Amino acid sequence: MNIDALMSTNVISVHIDDRLTTVKELFEKNSFHHLMVVNNTGELAGVISDRDYTKAIHPNVDLPSATAKDLATLNKRVHQIMNRKLICVHENTSLREAIELFYENKISCLPVVDSKNNPIGVVSWRDLLKWLYEKVTHNN
Repeated sequence: MNIDALMSTNVISVHIDDRLTTVKELFEKNSFHHLMVVNNTGELAGVISDRDYTKAIHPNVDLPSATAKDLATLNKRVHQIMNRKLICVHENTSLREAIELFYENKISCLPVVDSKNNPIGVVSWRDLLKWLYEKVTHNN
């Protein structure tokens, strides 16, 4: 079985120069935990997790008592907080290889890219766990 059987093709991406206000809006409106970051040519340049975002903003941002200084953290650019150490796969990557990558690198998602390094999907550890759960419960 290959990774394309599990990957989500609903890839939401942001540009490297977008502000964190954009990231905030996307995380608030959607139920995913990772955003793909693309450059001017649409190539994958990085990934931002909801945890990366939370660490980058001031904790008071969503409070009525937030000061201008607190809110200024939302003016940071995506490239300032994104993870650049990417481990990517192609859609024909085996599930076994993907699981090894998750385990050995302690990562929470695997971007799936095409031959031009454009993001076409993403697989999270939750996707793998769901697949495993379904496999185990179906066999019992």
